[in-house]
Amino acid sequence: MDEYTAEAFVNRDEPVPVLAFSGTTGSPSPDPESKRSRLRESISNSKLKEKLHDGASSRSETGFSLQDRLLTKLLQQVLPTESIEDVLDLPPDKRSSKYIGRPGFSLPLMTNNFRRFNSRIGIVFVFQTRLIRLLTWRNPIHTLSLLAVCTFVCLDPYLLTVLPLAATLLFVMVPAYLVRHPAPSPNISHSSYSLNGPPLAPARTIKPAGEMSKDFFRNMRDLQNSMDDFSTIHDGVLKIITPPTNFSNEALSSTIFLFLFVSSCTLFIASHLLPWRLMSLFFCWASITLGHPSVQQFVLNNRESHLRPHERKAQSWLDAWISRDIVLDEPPETREVEVFELQRQKGGRQCEWESWVLSPNPYDPLSPQRIAGERPKGTRFFEDVCAPRGWEWGDKKWILDLGSREWVEERMVQGVEVEVEGERWVTDLVSEDEIRSTPKKGKKISPGWEEGDGQGASGMWRRRRWIRMVRRKGVSSIAKQNG
Repeated sequence: MDEYTAEAFVNRDEPVPVLAFSGTTGSPSPDPESKRSRLRESISNSKLKEKLHDGASSRSETGFSLQDRLLTKLLQQVLPTESIEDVLDLPPDKRSSKYIGRPGFSLPLMTNNFRRFNSRIGIVFVFQTRLIRLLTWRNPIHTLSLLAVCTFVCLDPYLLTVLPLAATLLFVMVPAYLVRHPAPSPNISHSSYSLNGPPLAPARTIKPAGEMSKDFFRNMRDLQNSMDDFSTIHDGVLKIITPPTNFSNEALSSTIFLFLFVSSCTLFIASHLLPWRLMSLFFCWASITLGHPSVQQFVLNNRESHLRPHERKAQSWLDAWISRDIVLDEPPETREVEVFELQRQKGGRQCEWESWVLSPNPYDPLSPQRIAGERPKGTRFFEDVCAPRGWEWGDKKWILDLGSREWVEERMVQGVEVEVEGERWVTDLVSEDEIRSTPKKGKKISPGWEEGDGQGASGMWRRRRWIRMVRRKGVSSIAKQNG
């Protein structure tokens, strides 16, 4: 195995460190069952199989080993062919390999891309290692130089345009020129280092690390540690940010929302009055100074005696303010639902009615169901009427709506007789034959409505309105009912 690959950017210094927060002993090992279920939910099986087939067919002539091809074919046979898109008749996913020009998922292609990626990622780890050394005061001269640059940029933000140009000159152009014009050997006596004359060495080219070199495995080591760092930081950030912002503690989340809203409005008006240059300078110096080991040790030693009391005082003040000013004990949302009790003339004789059905619509003379000759739909008993999905009954029984005239006028029902007293029936003034012949023969139904006592001549149907209150259910109650 080669010691290193020439002309390759590789972190040959100490490994990239692995972060660890207090209270954690390492990266938790995920449960195989939960990991399998998450994978099953996030990847459509037939789509994955299709992409495996596309990847295998498109790469069959590129020289992959027989073992890789057999493994891909085996996965194609194991994955089921039916997906949720086929079952639910969903529109096609435009990210599929049929609609875009990128190759689908393929294990041989993934392996090849990982090897190429790992042999070229060394420059990132070199930059990361040097940045860590710079911020942890390994060389105080370098860190103080960084502070000087940050000071100039904070006091004069226009200097930001100079940074990329200066970095290109100092870290790209000058080293490349020194490679072509190397310093003379120490054995040769010389008074000064002259850069004149023709180039003495070939230009340097960046090459990837060899797959059988130690540099390749150094990159794998740093990539492994970086993945662990990302997972640790991701979980730590979510652990800090999620509880206050996901409204699990609704009072605290409402307080944060209120503070953010007020701050946004204030900054929108008065942001130009703040000393942003001094604030950025203070933040820059404070963040870099906290990276010094002595400062970190000092802060940790004095945290319990100096910072903890102020933290507890601020927390108690915030809790008291929340309990005093944030009011969340509002009743759940309530709505009114309705159902119409329909009765039909019994045997075509006047003043003899039989209960027919409880319907969600009044089945008035000009309703589409009546004109089309359809029978009303519904249920026969109040006990069979269910609350809307996501709601529950707010009271125990149905109440007769005594404002029959109001709902008739609101719905613009025509050709009916309204009882304003008594049982509040709304009765048809026309027969079923007149309703069916209206659109054909041009007959007109009596416009509007009229008051009556329900004792005169009437049509075949009558109805009255019942109401009941419902209130919105919580998500946990809906999930328990569905489960």
